[in-house]
Amino acid sequence: MSDVMKKSGFPYAFNPSACETCEGRCCTGESGYIYVNKQEIKNISTLLKMEEKEFVAKYLFKKMYKYSLKERKVLKEGTSIDSYECIFYDAASNGCTIYEVRPLQCRTFPFWDYYKTRVEELKLECPGITDE
Repeated sequence: MSDVMKKSGFPYAFNPSACETCEGRCCTGESGYIYVNKQEIKNISTLLKMEEKEFVAKYLFKKMYKYSLKERKVLKEGTSIDSYECIFYDAASNGCTIYEVRPLQCRTFPFWDYYKTRVEELKLECPGITDE
């Protein structure tokens, strides 16, 4: 039985076992937005045992009419290049500290419509991408 995941309409497959060694490339790198909705805010704040208002103030920022998780600026080891990582990414464990309630955007990666026509770009980011 294969662990490789496929999704209809996508010209690639994903092998999640690659996550063990990739150093969180989907959670780190260029700055971006990880949008959260009201239910996700509630779920994450509950997991963190925080009031929603406190969670929003500490971990989110507003981008137009949406909320996004904050990022941390980090220096790539051995370089002078700045990189970013999700505020909930833990490099020591190579994992997400809110994994069980992570936003839909995170749960659906790498099966984003954006990548349907940008498979080579996705392969550079995610070592788990395989041809169907």
